[in-house]
Amino acid sequence: MASSSSSVNRAPQRPPSSLSASLHPSRVRYLVVVFSVILAIITYIDRVALSQAAPQISKDLGLSKTEMGWVFSFFLTAYALFEIPSGFLGDRLGPRKVLMRIVLSWSVFVALTGQAFNWISLLIVQTLFGAGEAGAFPNIAKAFSVWLPSEERVRAQGIVWLSARWGGAFTPLLVFGILKLVSWRLAFTIFGCLGTIWAVFFYFWFRDRPSDNPKVNAAELELLKDNHVGGHGSVPWAKFAASKQVWLLGAQYFCLSYSWYFSITWLPTYLREARHLDPKDSMFPILAGLPLFLGGIGCLFSGFIAKPLAKLLGSTTAARRTLGCGGFLMAASLVALSTILKDPIPAVVALAFASFANDLVMPGSWGACMDVGGKYAGTLSGAMNMMGNLGGALASLAAPYILRWAGNDWNIVLYVAAGVYFMGTFFWLTVDSVTPLEKAEAHA
Repeated sequence: MASSSSSVNRAPQRPPSSLSASLHPSRVRYLVVVFSVILAIITYIDRVALSQAAPQISKDLGLSKTEMGWVFSFFLTAYALFEIPSGFLGDRLGPRKVLMRIVLSWSVFVALTGQAFNWISLLIVQTLFGAGEAGAFPNIAKAFSVWLPSEERVRAQGIVWLSARWGGAFTPLLVFGILKLVSWRLAFTIFGCLGTIWAVFFYFWFRDRPSDNPKVNAAELELLKDNHVGGHGSVPWAKFAASKQVWLLGAQYFCLSYSWYFSITWLPTYLREARHLDPKDSMFPILAGLPLFLGGIGCLFSGFIAKPLAKLLGSTTAARRTLGCGGFLMAASLVALSTILKDPIPAVVALAFASFANDLVMPGSWGACMDVGGKYAGTLSGAMNMMGNLGGALASLAAPYILRWAGNDWNIVLYVAAGVYFMGTFFWLTVDSVTPLEKAEAHA
């Protein structure tokens, strides 16, 4: 039984070639990054579109802020709860089949959002959308753990999250333009088509094993020889539950996502109500997208600085801890600063730089899942992302209730967000973000 489990975790190697030593590695693996980048962009277009169209949707369906908060929260809760099952399926079946299912199902429910006729129908469709979209990023992490050598993974994660953020950053402008031409109902049908097109091209090109792609040469396979490929028997759930590192990664991601989700749920409403900006003003979508834009730069910066910082500090653990603690502290300070700035533009710029600081933490978090999870990278990524999205679900629902309690004072919402960011600092102080679970168990 042990031998059969081991055999599925390694890619079948092609017969050695006498020329392989002199070959330059092919670069087929970078197409996996390209597909992941496009998927990340589509993911955030579909997700952010709802918050941008929320005023029109609320008006047409007669929804209050509290009812819209429940819609945001149900989407994120469903997304969170299906993260572990979808990540587990990616580990067991491979990301090709699982990502195909994920993207096609969420695309259907994005399109059906345009057919909502009341609060309940919107709630149901968005819940199914969240369940359908769950697992996209854990399966990207799984694909990277198979297709990329370890030294390229964090940088690739930085590029993917840059793309995700920028997809969301430009969505306000995209929605702003599309809603001038068509109704919000037709706009969601258009958005649903994007994922379907991606899924078709991905399914026909991608393979779970690099060795199954004839364009991958022997030198590139040599770079990937230590990667775990294929499925596995069963996930060591008890080991996951007993691992301090798993809980710390989940807790810090909960704090990170709680505060960050303000930018893709309530920010447009905040700009209208607290900062008195006109949604018809051409500056409105630019300011609404600025936090995601700078967040993307933060992801890219973190991904590229991680390796030289590790060399400077002497270890990957120290580099990730520095970026993690520094990112949380900067984000907390900048969110608090935004509450005392009277002019709306400096206040939004402060929130945007808080998003930059937030995303200094992102690549290291996902890199930790690949390193700590090993062949269970998809499952661990799903567990961490589940905790993060539960934080986002709580934040999305808490905002309207905090506003009701605080007399519609948006600053109280931001004070809470800053406090949660500050809490996240402490989780990064002790997390071991590099030791694989199996090795940690062996040394215990």
